[in-house]
Amino acid sequence: MTDGSVGVLGARSLVGSSLLALLAGAQYQVTAFSRSIQEVETDAQVAWRRFPQPGGTTAPAKSIRHWISLLPIWVLVDLLPQLSAMGAQKVVALSSTSLIAKDHSPDPRERQLAQHLADSEAAFKTWAESHRVDWLILRPTLIYGHGRDGNVTEMARTIRRLGFFPVFGKALGLRQPVHADDVAMACLAALSKPLTAKTYTLSGAEVLSYRDMLSRIFAALGKPPRIVHLPLPLFHFALLLLRRVPRYRDWTPGMAERMNRDQAFSHSAAAEDLNFHPRAFNLTWEDLPQPGA
Repeated sequence: MTDGSVGVLGARSLVGSSLLALLAGAQYQVTAFSRSIQEVETDAQVAWRRFPQPGGTTAPAKSIRHWISLLPIWVLVDLLPQLSAMGAQKVVALSSTSLIAKDHSPDPRERQLAQHLADSEAAFKTWAESHRVDWLILRPTLIYGHGRDGNVTEMARTIRRLGFFPVFGKALGLRQPVHADDVAMACLAALSKPLTAKTYTLSGAEVLSYRDMLSRIFAALGKPPRIVHLPLPLFHFALLLLRRVPRYRDWTPGMAERMNRDQAFSHSAAAEDLNFHPRAFNLTWEDLPQPGA
């Protein structure tokens, strides 16, 4: 970094809360953007501003040359003209391994998501290269942590509510969950190192089957593993019932097939270039949703 300042988009996200603490600890002056200004500032090094809307005029008084975006990458693409106006010189953008994992999903919505990610990454790279902006893309796998994620947290809530978890088939597809704090550390490293025009996968230290991942969640909750294996027609019927509950509205039939499909990705490049050494999937009480939440 040349001036010690950085803008963070999506600063109130799961990874954002971890990243802001890391940036402040590393003595960066942070401008954190959100849809609403943080009511209480806990660190003088973090200045909160309203989330900049596409085509809007919200901008800091001074330029911001270095950025980390934790937004969905297609949202970032809509904001690129504003980043240009603010003098962006380097942007680290979060994407997702769903670009690969859901590319051949039987669910058309999941295939559409994968294509949306691919198109957005391409648009981001084109913008960066045409504006001579250094860029890095980080693709995390399944992110968890602090009881706020939409993956492990929702699985834990389902176990608490039902006392069991339904799966299709043997549920032996491989997973590599990565903690939000480790993703935040990779973002900090990507910002501070003289790297550009690269894409890195961020995965967890352990490769687990979907079933083993569930067993770890049961254990963290202090419950015996009750994993109910269902044939596909019955699983689809159970899914129809679950989707009547707003919390499970986005569950799809493609989830059944993915339970038995490998979604493990090597992070060797990130380990070498970003000193990325993530933790094992050992859940703490802080990683789980609080009872009643």
